[in-house]
Amino acid sequence: MWRNSLNNSRPDKIKAHNSRWRLIVAIVFLFSGSLVYKLFSLQIGQCDMYTAMAANQQQISSQLKPERGKIFVTEKVNGVEKLYPIATNKDLAVLYAVPKDVVNPRELAEKFYEFFDKARIEEELSKTASGTEQAATTSHETILTAYLKRFDKPGDVYEPLEGKKINTETLLKLYAFLGSTSTSTLTAANLEITNARVFIKKTSGDASSTAVQLKIPGLGFDLENFRYYPENEIASNVLGFVSYTNGEGTGKYGLEEFFNEDLFGKYGSLKSEKGGQGSVIIVNDREYVKPVPGSDLILTLDRNVEFVACEKLKETVDRLSAEGGSVIVINPKTGAIIAMCSYPNFNPNDYKKVDDLSVYNNPATFNQYEPGSVFKTITMAIAIDQKKVAPSTLYKDEGQIMINGWNKPIKNADFSTNGPHGIVDMNTVLDYSLNTGAIFAMRQVGTKTFADYIRDFGFGERTGIELGAESTGNIGNLLTNKVREIDAATASFGQGISVTPLQMVMTYQALANKGVMMKPYIVQAIVREGQREETVPKPLRQVVSAKTADTISAMLVNVVEKGHSKRAHIDGYFVGGKTGTAQVAEIGGYSTDRYIHTFVGSAPVDDPAFVMLTKIDAPKGIEFAEGSALPLWTEVADYMLKYYQIPKTRK
Repeated sequence: MWRNSLNNSRPDKIKAHNSRWRLIVAIVFLFSGSLVYKLFSLQIGQCDMYTAMAANQQQISSQLKPERGKIFVTEKVNGVEKLYPIATNKDLAVLYAVPKDVVNPRELAEKFYEFFDKARIEEELSKTASGTEQAATTSHETILTAYLKRFDKPGDVYEPLEGKKINTETLLKLYAFLGSTSTSTLTAANLEITNARVFIKKTSGDASSTAVQLKIPGLGFDLENFRYYPENEIASNVLGFVSYTNGEGTGKYGLEEFFNEDLFGKYGSLKSEKGGQGSVIIVNDREYVKPVPGSDLILTLDRNVEFVACEKLKETVDRLSAEGGSVIVINPKTGAIIAMCSYPNFNPNDYKKVDDLSVYNNPATFNQYEPGSVFKTITMAIAIDQKKVAPSTLYKDEGQIMINGWNKPIKNADFSTNGPHGIVDMNTVLDYSLNTGAIFAMRQVGTKTFADYIRDFGFGERTGIELGAESTGNIGNLLTNKVREIDAATASFGQGISVTPLQMVMTYQALANKGVMMKPYIVQAIVREGQREETVPKPLRQVVSAKTADTISAMLVNVVEKGHSKRAHIDGYFVGGKTGTAQVAEIGGYSTDRYIHTFVGSAPVDDPAFVMLTKIDAPKGIEFAEGSALPLWTEVADYMLKYYQIPKTRK
């Protein structure tokens, strides 16, 4: 019985043993399956990812910055065009302090003041009433305190020196100054820069001597490539500047902004392997993508004319204590800008040092103003083109006139001194700049036709010049279905509407070019990867007939010969032009003591080489444009006629 019991228990044990074995086999099978799956996933499914991760541990990928394109102005020497960089790139030293290494913070601050600030402060104080010993001491201490905030920080390893971005020549002078002692005097000629360090040159003629590094305790520098403007303030309103706030350099304002993408170029790349001791090994040529340098711009600006125009403008604005001014010179046959400058301006090498950010704008294209009597030329051209008047057409000037919709008479500028002029012709209207005569001419064509011509002359829309931030002006009161007579009347002599200086000079360009208006441009060519792409002059439209243009040009000569613009006369040439003096529009009316003076003219009238606008904003002590904008125009025009060697055509 016991045996039977024993025999009966063995199958149960065998059955349990088999179950455990099957479980172990299943576990092993599942583990093996998951292992196979994982290996498949790693080696096949995620191969690309882990290959990339391994490459990242062994390789370095770098983005290579392209060289920014240059901007050139031109100069013709014996008929050959020469190019001069007006915006280029240059290695500059960015100074920083290492305060923990500064031996004597006060002494170093004193030396920095003497090197960077002393001469400037003394010059500024000499020009002001505060040029006293106390004022000089105050300025000195203020600047020293600023330096000490950087130098006197025990334990600090890095302090940037704001505004201390200098060229390598100045860097060598600074190191020579700081490195000189009472027993040893250094000059910049004794020093050289190698691998971003300053060395004292080897002794000449001594083969055994070696260059010795010159270290200034507590002072360091990094050499970085920056935008550099060799002519400083010249054409700054046209160029704009490059800002490095984002690390890569972005064009702001002017050409730098408008052509930023072209000038910047395209990034390259470099993929390399990490070698021992931090070295880098280039894998092969296929891992290197060369950066594409930015395109170069060749401007239509003439280097010499630009310089003279800008210098004469600055002199005039300073002499008359004016708020500012602009000069624009154009080739009337092509629309090319020969010179364009405004004042006040700024130095794009140090663009942050401005009191008013609006100085970055280009007044020649951005500022809108009421042009005044220079607009009477356009009104007269419209009336003549419509054959409603001729130079000999007569009307009776009573010195003032009432217009529907206005509660007081509109007067001539000289009414208080000359009264009525009586029966006069259209030549006299321009010669003596009679408001009533401009209104007479406008009335002959009617307000609708007058307004249509104003649009054809390009007012109320951008010219499309490659400078960006261009204003449209405002002729809104002439764009309605029914133009009010008062609006057309005031517009006829350049009030109640606003224009940009560029718009204004382009209308005279059309008159000097047989009535054909050209599109203005300032980029003569773009050089992309060695290929030069020329700008083709573009006629826009015939705004008045060639006969009308010739007639108006002759009338403008008469203005210079007999009228208010006699100071535009230049011996040997027929010159034509017109002045404009306009009250500055203010909220609620017009200023009683601020005027904008403009003169626009061309020379020689029989075959114009240039059309030029000069504009002076709110000069002091000068009532009319013939005492401000006109003399400036004559100075620049006289220079150009001689510079271009234009033959004289009259005795």
